[in-house]
Amino acid sequence: MNIPSNTSQPRSRNGSKKTGPSRNGQARSGRSRAPAAPVVPDPTREIAYDIVRGVIENRRMLETTLGRSQEAREAEPRDRAAAHRLGAATLRHLGTLSAVLEPFLRKQPPEPVRVALLIGACQLLFLETPPHAAVGTTVNLLRRRDLAPFAGLANAVLRKVATQGATLLEGLDQERLNIPGWMWSSWKYLGPGVARRIARGLAQEAPLDLTLKPDAPPMEEGIVLPTGSVRFPAGTRVPDLPGFEEGTFWVQDAAAALPARLLAAKPGEHVADLCAAPGGKTAQLACTGAQVTALERDPARLERLKENLTRLKLDMVKTVCADAAAWQPVAPLDAILLDAPCSATGTARRHPDALWIKRPRDLAALIEAQTGLLAAAARMLKPGGRLVYAVCSLQQEEGPDQARKIAGQFGLKADPIRPEEMQDLPEALTPEGWVRTHPGLWPDLGGMDGFFAARFVKES
Repeated sequence: MNIPSNTSQPRSRNGSKKTGPSRNGQARSGRSRAPAAPVVPDPTREIAYDIVRGVIENRRMLETTLGRSQEAREAEPRDRAAAHRLGAATLRHLGTLSAVLEPFLRKQPPEPVRVALLIGACQLLFLETPPHAAVGTTVNLLRRRDLAPFAGLANAVLRKVATQGATLLEGLDQERLNIPGWMWSSWKYLGPGVARRIARGLAQEAPLDLTLKPDAPPMEEGIVLPTGSVRFPAGTRVPDLPGFEEGTFWVQDAAAALPARLLAAKPGEHVADLCAAPGGKTAQLACTGAQVTALERDPARLERLKENLTRLKLDMVKTVCADAAAWQPVAPLDAILLDAPCSATGTARRHPDALWIKRPRDLAALIEAQTGLLAAAARMLKPGGRLVYAVCSLQQEEGPDQARKIAGQFGLKADPIRPEEMQDLPEALTPEGWVRTHPGLWPDLGGMDGFFAARFVKES
């Protein structure tokens, strides 16, 4: 990706270029000089800087920064999209970029300065941005944030990075560097070499996957995946695709489409999708002819779900703003899909911030909440009713450990997924009858998100 530049040098009144900053950040000058020209803001870099700084300094999700930032809300869609991709790319290669910069820094600069250097280096090494644009915009970022004394440092360091280029990456174990140590170790349970396969998958920008309604016409421009999802290249504009206005498809990673399929809802069954927003799985269930209730406790997310269902013309779905841990249906349900809140480490292709904002101690609260939701779901089911528990997590504690713990509790017994149900993705079926996907699968097709799914039946 080429990030657009906005790096024209300010000129003096006689047309000559003003001199650049010195090593200490102060402008070179003679006995007198005119006041420095104001730096024109670059929306792409400004927003990307806020995104990366929010993740690194505050452990704030990338999307949260985009949602809160007035500058991001007021930016042109093109600038906003470019900023998202620049911020995500920096986070995707964060460990490698830190290792590249380290030899050029005698001591660690303040964190806001380091963030600017990371963004600049990312443009030079991974986004094919012209050196003058990457260096100049980084210097301007610092000048606009009262960090002008470090502008000379940024200029010097990034020029060295630009000069040495790809040679700086030689000998670096990028796959290992770009995954936090505790997380890499935690994936050993998946088998030898799988952590490295996952890291390799996370290094690539995720493509766009769509789920089509059963009666939708084929989308000839996309690639039909073995599981039936249709895949488009990363960066594809969804509203521009044929059928968007008509509501013939919705965005949903190929792995995310599996849990609803495994529930196998039937026409007329009473089914609930707990924690339903943004609504992809709800839409899948509704398309089976089942009577679907979609729960979401966050009012803003519920509105988004309603908007999505309206575009898809699936107005027969009943939506409820409620906490699934406390809600109770009027009558026991035939089937429930619980895509539970989790660490979301399986979605790091699309949300690389998930790698850097999560810590091991965060898992305890998530596991407790998941267990409470599983107990509540069991109370909602009629005898013989089905439950699919799913998480978009790669962590053992949220997937296999939960499935083992729950089997036999709350009146639930395991209902193993059969090989014939996963003929289009047999490598995702575990010996226990669970489904486990990860970003290392389908490397030639562009990978997929990490999901875990297990199925249970309520005993009589």
